[in-house]
Amino acid sequence: MQPSEMAMTFRRVLVLEDNFIIAMEAEDILRSIGVADVTIATNVEQAETLLLEESFDFVLLDVNLGAQTSFLFAEKLLDRRIPFGFVSGYGEDSVFPLAFRAVPRITKPFNEDSIGSLLSIAS
Repeated sequence: MQPSEMAMTFRRVLVLEDNFIIAMEAEDILRSIGVADVTIATNVEQAETLLLEESFDFVLLDVNLGAQTSFLFAEKLLDRRIPFGFVSGYGEDSVFPLAFRAVPRITKPFNEDSIGSLLSIAS
């Protein structure tokens, strides 16, 4: 699937990333492959509020959010049937709860190809 085709599948993407510079990099990459609307949340509380106020086609989750992880938020996404993928510095499955080991993920640092692949797998 080409990046423009992925963008047609995922028009609105939420990025949950505690490092704002990395979040902006993800936003730039998502826009470069044709995602029309990218929203950034820097913590779980912001992401939960956004999820109540808006609809998203896909959520890009950083695993390590400082004092917490995104796993509890990912459970809410599963309940709502919103596709998501993880971005992580962790390469080993042992860090991931069993329920999330099959969820698509990429490692940092990411680039257009890796984010494009993540979206392609998730679509």
